[in-house]
Amino acid sequence: MNMEAGIFNRQSTYQIKIQGLLRKNWAAWLDGTVLAIRSGDTCTFITVSVPDQAALRGILNKLWDLNLTIISVSQAEEKDDEYEFD
Repeated sequence: MNMEAGIFNRQSTYQIKIQGLLRKNWAAWLDGTVLAIRSGDTCTFITVSVPDQAALRGILNKLWDLNLTIISVSQAEEKDDEYEFD
């Protein structure tokens, strides 16, 4: 298997959509991995940057422990310092 060196050491960016509204001060509670928290009408979008799947799972576990409903998790594609979500 031929893989680029360092492919497993890259940060990945995800957008987590949860039901309900969260204030931006929740970012500190999520271990400083949060890039942005944006609230819609009935849901919140949390953009996080994590080094691996285990770190992502840790964030999802914290949201689960708070009894928050996770609607979706999408990985972002980086395009010119901006992120595009599926």
